[in-house]
Amino acid sequence: MSAADILRYLNYLRVEKNFSTHTLRAYTNDLDMFCDYIENGVSALLHDPEEPRHPATLTALKRAGKKDIRAFLAHVQTSGATARTAARKLAALRSAYRYFQRLGLIEENPTQGLRSPRLPKTLPDVLSIPEVTRLLETPDTSEPPGARDRAIMEVLYSCGLRAAELAGLRLPDVFMDQHTVRVLGKRKKERIVPIGAYAVEALLRYLTVRHRLGAPEHTVIFVNHRGGPLTTRSIQRIIEKHALVALPTRHEVSPHTLRHTFATHMLDAGADLRVVQEMLGHESLSSTQIYTHVSIDRLKQVYREAHPHA
Repeated sequence: MSAADILRYLNYLRVEKNFSTHTLRAYTNDLDMFCDYIENGVSALLHDPEEPRHPATLTALKRAGKKDIRAFLAHVQTSGATARTAARKLAALRSAYRYFQRLGLIEENPTQGLRSPRLPKTLPDVLSIPEVTRLLETPDTSEPPGARDRAIMEVLYSCGLRAAELAGLRLPDVFMDQHTVRVLGKRKKERIVPIGAYAVEALLRYLTVRHRLGAPEHTVIFVNHRGGPLTTRSIQRIIEKHALVALPTRHEVSPHTLRHTFATHMLDAGADLRVVQEMLGHESLSSTQIYTHVSIDRLKQVYREAHPHA
């Protein structure tokens, strides 16, 4: 049984499950690491990340048992990985074993009954309204890069998009007259979200000078100085650059910080939790409920600072 079995499985994730390129790359690395561990033991976890691993095979997966998976996850965490990383590796293994068991290529699924590592409950970092305002007003909009950067941040904050969703936006996806945006989310699920007047104004200002950024011929909205589509990493760098100027005491301000801030400010203003869930593109309401904890914490802080008997 060759690596072709694994390639067929990964193609299934890409075509039928609509996994993103990022998730596919992570699952591939997870399977390669696990099979390397099964073949070569703990030394495989010391592998140089710059060197390619031997591709995973169905033979290695068939050799593994429940104890092997437990030991693998334990070694991963003691090697410095977070519980979240270990949980994703277990998810990758679960998915692969279910697929091959369904095809009859594996008799037993050793991931059954295994619990995911306990994940720490951390509340998302959220900007205050004055902080958001300072950040949005930082770019010099008299020049094309500044107009683009202002539009990027306005859209992220107005619509609560992920960086990858913003990078994938195309001109036909924005309906200025209806104040809505068509977003292609995780696993290629499409949703329509409102876009505010400030973001529309910033977008219109940017689109009038977009041609000066390399005269792009494609329809991707946000482009680099050569006219090519911006990557998610480039969007990250743009946010970081302006945050260093506007919010020097803040650490790790990212596109996701603006997404967290969008959701929290919506709930603070009285938005229904399920409406926010729909706008964020969350499959589970529990993913959105974390923002209610942020709102409650902020409410308690205001109470303590304002009430004389607090």
